[in-house]
Amino acid sequence: MKIYHFLPEQPPTRLEILEQMPDAGFVWLDFLREEAQGWDAWVGKLLDTRVDFEHIEDSLSSTHVSYFDGMQDYDMLIFEGLGPQTELVPLETRSAAFFVFDRLLVTVRAADAPSFDLVGKRCDGAANGRLPRSAVGLAYRIIDTMVDHFLAMREVFTKRIETMQDAMLHAKRNNTDWRGLMRARRTARRLASLSEDQWEAIDAWRRDSRFDWDDAISVRLRDLSEHITRMRDLAANLERDLDSAIQLNFVLLSQRQNEIMKVFTVVAVIFMPLTLLTGIWGMNFQFMPELHWKYGYLMALGLIIAGGGGMLLWFRRRNFF
Repeated sequence: MKIYHFLPEQPPTRLEILEQMPDAGFVWLDFLREEAQGWDAWVGKLLDTRVDFEHIEDSLSSTHVSYFDGMQDYDMLIFEGLGPQTELVPLETRSAAFFVFDRLLVTVRAADAPSFDLVGKRCDGAANGRLPRSAVGLAYRIIDTMVDHFLAMREVFTKRIETMQDAMLHAKRNNTDWRGLMRARRTARRLASLSEDQWEAIDAWRRDSRFDWDDAISVRLRDLSEHITRMRDLAANLERDLDSAIQLNFVLLSQRQNEIMKVFTVVAVIFMPLTLLTGIWGMNFQFMPELHWKYGYLMALGLIIAGGGGMLLWFRRRNFF
């Protein structure tokens, strides 16, 4: 657990112990989920307030989707963000729980959730005007950093999808990376669903919070919702692009098969009259005058060549190949 004490116009102070709430400023208790059993006792000690049992259970779940629930004494928000990976495929998420009181913020999150440590470092080195002034402001800053992590992955994911599309359109059937394509498609669909849950959670927090939002926080929450909407729309567009590329790939494969069948058809038609001639002269009748003719072989060979060449020229003039 990490304890931060924020005072006006000062960088946060890291505390080792905290027996009671300070007279000024606000406190951030940052719990790692693996070590967070009994974290609600800190709330009871500092604020003499009880946390709902179901909320405690939700905060300890590592797979909980984003959602909001407001209580009389606090706001509880669970927000699902990205893990420490540098790519979106496969999509690895980490859910974090935020309990926002008047002067206390409690977070319960995974140990490898990068946004929390990043916000802590930024607060240490931030100028006074950029420091959060309340527990609500700090919660917003952490969530905004989590959303920015998604947006940072947007260009990487888009380039990967474009590369897969180009490779798929130029690859033969057996060389298409269908497994990778399906993973990317599932990731896009999962990302759209995750963004939808995030947007609904933030919207519910903005509408049903126990806090009276000032204009600055209201504007920031609207911006946050717009960023999540952009991510959701991007994921939906990428999924449609993948579906279109898959359909186009099938069309190209069908076209290639049609070209192959066209070649086979032309070859078969060219050899049909030649096969007829050789079949006739291969019969074992006793009286076939051309078999004993001096120039019979040359005549037959000439007919075969002329017939095949004529058929080939006929197909060529009609752009069969």
